[in-house]
Amino acid sequence: MIRDVSFTNGESGVRLDAALLCAFPATTRAFVRAALAKGSVTVDGRAAPKGMKLRGGETVRVKELLEAADNLVRPDPSMRPRIVFEDGALLACDKPAGLPVQPLACTETGTLANAVAAARPECRPLGDRPLMAGAIHRIDAGTSGLVLFAKSAQAFEAMRAQFAAQTVEKTYLALVEGSAAVGGTLENDLVHDPSLSFCRMIDAKSNRLCEAEKRKLRPMRAVTNFRPIGRTAVENEERTLLEVKIKTGVTHQIRAQLAMAGWHIINDRLYGAFAVEGMEGHCLHALAASFMHPVSGERTEIRTPLPDWAKI
Repeated sequence: MIRDVSFTNGESGVRLDAALLCAFPATTRAFVRAALAKGSVTVDGRAAPKGMKLRGGETVRVKELLEAADNLVRPDPSMRPRIVFEDGALLACDKPAGLPVQPLACTETGTLANAVAAARPECRPLGDRPLMAGAIHRIDAGTSGLVLFAKSAQAFEAMRAQFAAQTVEKTYLALVEGSAAVGGTLENDLVHDPSLSFCRMIDAKSNRLCEAEKRKLRPMRAVTNFRPIGRTAVENEERTLLEVKIKTGVTHQIRAQLAMAGWHIINDRLYGAFAVEGMEGHCLHALAASFMHPVSGERTEIRTPLPDWAKI
């Protein structure tokens, strides 16, 4: 972290953001932009925009500027992860609905990764992305259940290779609107809806996009197997508990595919379900994962407890 540092700009015509990167090579463009937006940089005592061109001879003062080495998950000791399995290689947590897996910036707290970074500091620098704290995969903030973390670089690489090869079998529970009598297999090529500013998945073939928009899409194959395992009713509204198994890991895969098939997950308003007052997240739970242990090589299954809504 760079704090309370001043320097004199010696060049004419250089942009302020470029001058900061030159003066502080340990920082990044993103951190420079953030510092300028926050007003943490002044030129001759006045705040200045990132595109400002310097004349030469100005005094640039930096109140606070993050460096690349600061781009790690900030430990949050006020949070405690729900640990369901742990050995020398892996940590498995049961994430509650509504809690994000990771922060979007190193200054953020209040996520599962922040809790893990505090409880297991060895996880903090691991992974191929700086703000994952060793998380091997992610689930949506509104989805509850299993999230796996690596406790060593070797374990991370071995587990990520299995996820990439689609040899990890993931089991979910989904409570959906209506009465589903039989199970089946759903197969779609999913894409991000380019007409929306937020993330929502649609079928690459069955949509209202024009042909020019369709040609820009990058479809991701998603295969979801489901079967009904229970039924209940709330105020005469039938609901079906589904066991769902996937090997692919496309964004919103289960949520999108079940909705496309007419089975809306309870309270998943993004995909067309009715809102349930007072409910946090939606009724989708990552129940279990089966994989080859990265150290022993033995087939391993880790399970989480059932959420209350699945106890029917």
